[in-house]
Amino acid sequence: MRRAEEAFTSLPDRYQGADEGFDFTFQIRLGDVGRTWEVQADSDHCRVLSPPSREPDVVIGTDSGTWLKLREGKLSGLDAFSQRRLWARGNIDLALCFEGLFELPGGRAPLVRLHHVEAAEQRISTLTVGSGDEHAILIHGLGSNKTSFFETVSALSSDYTVHAIDLPGFGSSSKPARAPYDAGWFAGNVLSFMDALGIDCAHLVGNSMGGRVALEAGIEAPERVRSLALLAPAVAFRRKRGMVPLVKLLRPELAAIPHPLRQALVRDHFWSLFANPERLDPEVADIACDEFIRSYRSRSARVAFFAAARNIYLDAPFGDSGFWTRLGKLAPPALFVWGEQDSLVPAKFSRHVAEALPDARQVTFEDCGHVPQVELPEQTNRLLRELMADASREEHGRLRRMARIA
Repeated sequence: MRRAEEAFTSLPDRYQGADEGFDFTFQIRLGDVGRTWEVQADSDHCRVLSPPSREPDVVIGTDSGTWLKLREGKLSGLDAFSQRRLWARGNIDLALCFEGLFELPGGRAPLVRLHHVEAAEQRISTLTVGSGDEHAILIHGLGSNKTSFFETVSALSSDYTVHAIDLPGFGSSSKPARAPYDAGWFAGNVLSFMDALGIDCAHLVGNSMGGRVALEAGIEAPERVRSLALLAPAVAFRRKRGMVPLVKLLRPELAAIPHPLRQALVRDHFWSLFANPERLDPEVADIACDEFIRSYRSRSARVAFFAAARNIYLDAPFGDSGFWTRLGKLAPPALFVWGEQDSLVPAKFSRHVAEALPDARQVTFEDCGHVPQVELPEQTNRLLRELMADASREEHGRLRRMARIA
């Protein structure tokens, strides 16, 4: 108890400040000692109170041992969450940013940083962990955000600098009203994000719509992509396109009109993404569903969601600019991971990928749905690490050969 109290008492001295206008209240609950502390933080100062005095913007729960390891920099909040040693309620971005508000003992930088990157005309909310020389960028699917990659961030951050981003239109990123929200536009924003951080080349990992975005970046800017990991990518449908004329007539701006969204409907759809829902911690499901509902209350978020969904269906399969025509030009090494029980993107697409990219590696998990990095994290992350290591070795070998020739 004494050490826990000392860790709270030291927070004001360790506070690094925040953006102008930042003014939030955090509650930290240590269940094993039955105590709750309140941390009030604004752009310049923070203060600690116990017992709490007002309604919090976010609640973070853990035990005293984990709390001390977090404050000492022996464990990151993401690792604690992955190990089910920490939970959060409320605005998850606020929970993520808490750790990055305070320097570690000895003036060390925090292990986890939540920040906004100004990329071209967009502001991209980013979770950055790790300090490796190579970078990995994780791109979420439709209706999701960076929280869908928590396990992957933890698994890769020991060797790479990992950036889990919210695409524009989703999560805490900017949501322009008149953006096209198609694969080309999203890919352009990913490349602008890399430019803003001075990243020449990166490994891209994308799930569902994020996989389609990663593929677009790999096709259009192969020199910027070290490797591509496509997890149930939302590739263009070759058949079942009878509704295209009608979908073209439906304008996503109609979603700006307020309409109810039942929480039960969101939860039912979320659980349908998995072959074996019992594998998931209900805490993870609660976070994902609560985040979607919170975001959906925003007019601009609804328009972005429906515009992106519309463009996924309208993605042209053939012709000079068709997806399957262009896929054969993909140069970076690629890994495709499919779920045999995926009801959204059937694993049978692997046949068409093999025709276009005979050298690409493909893996199908028999007992998996649409989000392999969440449902089967250990197997998926092992494949990602293998892909990235192989791609890096190949690139280093190429550079050595070029140096000898020079």
